[in-house]
Formats: sequence, C-alpha cells, structure tokens
Amino acid sequence: MNSIGNTFRLTTFGESHGPAVGGIIDGCPAGKVLDFAFIQQELLRRRDGDTPSTLTTTRRETDQVEWLSGLFEGRTLGTPIAFLVRNQDCRPADYDQLRDCFRPGHADYTYQQKYGHRDHRGGGRASGRETVTRVIAGAIAKQLLRDQGISFSSTISGRQITCTIQGLRAGVGDPVFDRLNARLGFAELSIPSAMAFSVGDPADSYQLPPDQFPDAWQPQGHANQLTHTNHCGGIQGGISNGMPVVFHVGFHLPVTQPDGMVCRRPDGSLVTIMPHGRHDRDHLTRLPVIVEAMAALTVADLTTLT
Repeated sequence: MNSIGNTFRLTTFGESHGPAVGGIIDGCPAGKVLDFAFIQQELLRRRDGDTPSTLTTTRRETDQVEWLSGLFEGRTLGTPIAFLVRNQDCRPADYDQLRDCFRPGHADYTYQQKYGHRDHRGGGRASGRETVTRVIAGAIAKQLLRDQGISFSSTISGRQITCTIQGLRAGVGDPVFDRLNARLGFAELSIPSAMAFSVGDPADSYQLPPDQFPDAWQPQGHANQLTHTNHCGGIQGGISNGMPVVFHVGFHLPVTQPDGMVCRRPDGSLVTIMPHGRHDRDHLTRLPVIVEAMAALTVADLTTLT
C-alpha cells in the first residue's frame, strides 16, 4: 500500500535516488488558501535546518515543491492536489556495491524476497527520503485543522518522540477495530525506523497500579479540564475525550555506519563492505516534524474538513 487515509487520502511515489518523490492528496476542501512558506518551513525542519550536522546526512536537497494540480491562484480546487520534489543531490553510483548484497537491519533482503527486483540505490522506496511527501501533506493537513483549533507539537526524549495534539474535540475515533489510538499507531509505525508506539501521559503510565491509573474527574467548568490527570492520553475506548492526545513513538538508530558492515550475498555468503553512500548517523532531530505530519494526516482523515 502506498496510500493512507480514506476521506483525506495521501498517495506517495518515488525512490531515494530516482528523479523525484511526490504525492497526490485527495479530499482537500475547495477554496482553501495555502501557506506555501509554512510548507517549506516544515520541510526545513525535516532537513534539520540549513546547516549540515555531523550526525545527519551530507546530502543537501533543496526540497522545493512543484505543484502540478489541484490549485489555482493560490487556492485549492477541491480536486486532487499533485506535487513533486525533484531529487537534485543524488549519487547513485555510491550504492553500486549494494547491488548484489543485503545490508543487515535494512529492507534490502525483504524487498528482494517480496518483489524479486529492487532499487538498491540508497534503499530505494524504503529510504527515509520518502518522508518528504508526508511532511508536505502533513503541513497541508495542519493548516486545515488549524481552522478547527487543532494543533500539534512534539518533544524529543532519548530515542523517543512525544507528540501532543491540542484542541481535538471529544468523540473522534471509533470503537473496537478503528480506534483513534490504533489509527495513530498505524500511521506512526509506517515511518522508517519506528519501533514502538504508546499512548498516555507519562509514557509509562500503563504501569501505574489500578487505583492510580484512572483519571479523576474535574468539577464542571474547571479550566476546561475534564480530568485531574491524563494518564489515558486523551483517548478512552478508542475515542478522544477532549483532553490533549499524547502519544510516544520510539525509533532505532540508523544502522548503516561508516566503519563497515557484514552483508549477505544472494548465494548466502557473507562479505564486509565499507558503505560509500551518505547516511544519517543519527536522524532523531529530523523526526519530530514527520511524527506530527502523520498525526495530522490521521486526524484530518477522521474529522470533517470544510
């Protein structure tokens, strides 16, 4: 599946070292004035700013969005919004050594097993480069939800991103199989290197004893707070209760490191390679905006956009 969402739907395309990555958004209401500067600012957050870090990749893409359809004179038309971002700082030859071997901890082997053919250049479709499209669509979703008083913020704690959704009304989400927390988890765990998802404030609130976990009611009209605490993370029975929605996403470190990797050839033999490509040594600072984007896409799909 290369699409997420039902009423607000994003379909993405492109590989890490192909000509471009891009997406199609369906379900965006007509007549909306988009803040293109905000979209580019979100992309800058994903790049971790303009100054190269010693921990992030030295690949420096400009990430300029080309809008292909769905917009006229700065307003949405209500038709599919198609966009692309051209890959301009590619060095596909750096990955020739991966053509016939599989790195440990990567999707090289599993893509080959599933499709029988893969793009070995920088991970191809499995690369974090694909998340550019999610940030663009998420920035549009954020703007639509801002009109409803819904906002997103995130913080970093170790290998974990904590995201808070403010302003979400009570009653969003469905019971049993389409719970709000399940939909958020589905979206967040689709991010490359995401390993864990939990809901609640704090992250380990599920370990509280039974007499401490329930969130005690506040008296009516008390500072717009429904409960004294928010251990449930604003979701009960899979449905938002009007408190801030708080969730956590855990990520593993990038596993391609420059000091050598023992890889597996198709015939089963092992070989040590020294990766030539440009990789993040740690991508944690680039992840918050992606986590927020996936949350915004999920909420936009579950709420009525007008």
